[in-house]
Amino acid sequence: MIDDSETTGGAPRPIVLSGEAAAALRSVSTATLTVQLRARGIRNAFIAGLRSSRPDLRLLGYAYTLRYVPLREDIAAANKAELNEQKLAVETIGREEVLVIEARGELGAGTIGDILAARAAARGARGIITDGAVRDSAALAGLEIPTYYRAPHAAVLGLMHYPLARNVPVACGGVLVMPGDVMVGDCDGIAVLPAAMAEDLARGAAEQEEREAWSLERVTAGESIRGTYPIGPEREADFERWRAARRDAPPGDEDGGKNEISN
Repeated sequence: MIDDSETTGGAPRPIVLSGEAAAALRSVSTATLTVQLRARGIRNAFIAGLRSSRPDLRLLGYAYTLRYVPLREDIAAANKAELNEQKLAVETIGREEVLVIEARGELGAGTIGDILAARAAARGARGIITDGAVRDSAALAGLEIPTYYRAPHAAVLGLMHYPLARNVPVACGGVLVMPGDVMVGDCDGIAVLPAAMAEDLARGAAEQEEREAWSLERVTAGESIRGTYPIGPEREADFERWRAARRDAPPGDEDGGKNEISN
């Protein structure tokens, strides 16, 4: 159950995805999205090298960022607030948001554990991403949101980290993440979609995967990749007939009469 007691907070949200775009981003692979990003001039927008606590779950949401810096004892001691920036993050993260933690790739202490992750989930968060370590990795695997992380570590974050700021630009896994960016995660890793491009990227990715579905079908049937992957001008008509048949097919028969296409 989502707790509505906190009405403030959340990340800036430059855009809100349409239902069509959100549906596409829940189905397309991050591999496809990296192709679409590169086609638009964005080359470094994939966070690799992380494992997921729930590889069975997809991740889609808006970035709520949290920056950790190296611990300096005098700065930490001077902070007399009831809640530090980490705990404020889990108390103010909004629905459909993803907590993205910059931990500098430091694996000498955990960056979040199961209780704070559970609180974020209760507030409607869609996932957690850290380029550092996590505590309570087995318990995290029991939550209904995925947590992406580099390694487990039992020590609390105060051994190595000081949570400095929320909803600022962060570098997570060597990738710049802006508050409100659209985060898409699967078993390969996480694609970071610039908010202003997200709708267009979703459309392009859906189109690419439909074209690749035809290519895979033809190659599986024994055809060469020549002219089929990518689709050459001489095969565009074949692809369009296949696509029309597929879209007209009744539910459960989306192959759209693939055997009608000649080899």
